[in-house]
Amino acid sequence: MQQRRFIQCDVFTPTPTLGNALAVVVDGEGLSDTQMQTFAAWTNLAETTFMLPPSVPEADYRLRIFTTAREMLFAGHPTLGSCAAWLHSGGQPKQPGLVRQECAIGIVDIDISDPQLPAFVAPPTAIRPMQDSNFAAIVDVLEIPQECILHTAELDNGPIWQAFQLDSAASVLALDSARVRWPQFKALGFIGAHPDGGECQYEVRMLAPSSGMSEDPITGSLNSALAHWLQAEGRLQRAVTVAQGTKINRHGRVSMRPVGATNVMIGGQTHILIEGSLWL
Repeated sequence: MQQRRFIQCDVFTPTPTLGNALAVVVDGEGLSDTQMQTFAAWTNLAETTFMLPPSVPEADYRLRIFTTAREMLFAGHPTLGSCAAWLHSGGQPKQPGLVRQECAIGIVDIDISDPQLPAFVAPPTAIRPMQDSNFAAIVDVLEIPQECILHTAELDNGPIWQAFQLDSAASVLALDSARVRWPQFKALGFIGAHPDGGECQYEVRMLAPSSGMSEDPITGSLNSALAHWLQAEGRLQRAVTVAQGTKINRHGRVSMRPVGATNVMIGGQTHILIEGSLWL
């Protein structure tokens, strides 16, 4: 065991303690896969990350991301939170205004030119029709009125999402997450528009029956996939703000900003809440 720097932060919220918590082991070098997974289970947070020296010259650092049960190829709030932790711990990017994070899906660019709203380039998303059997099962279990469903798709950006765009934010908020009990759907994503003139343009919910929780507070990878889906179908023409976590008393805020025809930036605030060291 050795002493390692440790940070716990709150991501995707303007209000500390109302976002999505993340544990970051700043000095992760020398830990085995088993040690990382065991510690991630011990923190009992949605994700724990471990920062390592980069293995490619263009990256500023390498990141490994673990849930309490498995390693993830990519996740959004661990990306922004770990970047904030790295900068807070004295990290200096090779290119001013841009942090380049190496993770299992490759290099993820994080724009830090606006320190109040850092944003990462959403990784590519494969967009496929949702299978009829998945659609029927989800609609049946959640009792979603057919007239409320505007669009559906299966989205793949590492995680695979069964995604629904509903007719309103109210329809999204009306879903009962307690109905989602079966194991065959790893993650369900829902988005619906708020009325014009408010702070947020969309409401998002991520129901995750197989992740040990009924609903995720704020989900960067889901918002990344949804943003690419909206953009590909011409429904994301400008920057928008998304609310998430409302039903579980969180105050999540995610920025989706289209860049050109195919890129999307996903942004949000991070707050450092705990800083210290651990023996691991």
